[in-house]
Amino acid sequence: MKIKLGKYELEKPVALAPMEDVTDLGFRLICKEFGADIVYTEFVSSEGLIRSARKSVNKLLTNEKERPVGIQIFGGDPNVMAEAAKIAEDSGPDFIDINAGCWVPKVASRGAGAGLLKDLKQMESIIRSVKNAVSIPVTLKTRLGWDSNSITIFEVAKICADAGLSALTIHARTRDQHHDGEANWDWIRRVKEVSELPIIGNGDIKIAEDAIEMFEYTKCDGVMVARGAISNPWIFKDIKFLMQHGTLPPAQTFQERIDTCLRHLEMEIELKGERRGLMEFRKYYHGYFHGIRNGSALRSKLVRLETLPEIKKAFSEWISSGQEFMENQSAQESLSPSSPSFSQV
Repeated sequence: MKIKLGKYELEKPVALAPMEDVTDLGFRLICKEFGADIVYTEFVSSEGLIRSARKSVNKLLTNEKERPVGIQIFGGDPNVMAEAAKIAEDSGPDFIDINAGCWVPKVASRGAGAGLLKDLKQMESIIRSVKNAVSIPVTLKTRLGWDSNSITIFEVAKICADAGLSALTIHARTRDQHHDGEANWDWIRRVKEVSELPIIGNGDIKIAEDAIEMFEYTKCDGVMVARGAISNPWIFKDIKFLMQHGTLPPAQTFQERIDTCLRHLEMEIELKGERRGLMEFRKYYHGYFHGIRNGSALRSKLVRLETLPEIKKAFSEWISSGQEFMENQSAQESLSPSSPSFSQV
């Protein structure tokens, strides 16, 4: 089943998950360049939007090069969510995504995010309020249920279908699992068997082979990559190449990693200024230089530097010192989302 998001019709898309403090504009553009078919903003507070809070409003920034792009909003009040959806729509995204799975206590305990899994009537009210408030497609991302004793994903899928949503993304864990344990793809497969909606599967896509396995096992219509993209921004390129050719592409050279890292860093600086851009970029070094000889030493050096020229000099010195990159498939296969934990649905 194709996923229709306005003028876009996507067959077996690979999406970048919304992740707080990760999926800003710069990172989305990099992942889009490597083959991500759908990207999402960081999740945006509906309360923050209606109060015009700077942090929330800044997250609405999108770029023509990243389409289709969705703005994900969260909240527990149907009226506030509807108003926030209108504000988000005015910023020009291709669709609005409702966050119904964030496990972080300060969100879920207020009846937002995964908190909606404890009150499906409220979830339905929010879904319909948002759907009626905007003229662009609406989707929803959620988890299997609040805990293993309250799996509600079938009810959620029916609510979404009845309300006319364009897609449902299922993170195959419960709220109380956080990011722990293994994602249970059986539930995605079972929902796909009965749901009228396009289903996007999410959970434990760490390397390209995982995406192929999820497509084949669950029969889902799309897959979503979260922490696996932090550890390897090239994972989208790997997935697409594997889908088309049945094998992985050559591993990235050290120079390719440096070039991409610097391009990404320069985007962050342009968007946020040098000091803030450099500080907030530090979390990405793990993904760019995981799998290189003495990579931890390089990362330790980079995070202490405070200007772009210093970072460029550090790269030049590292190359001049003769450090070698492990240019083989085993380097790719060793990639895992072992970087710092970031909040996601």
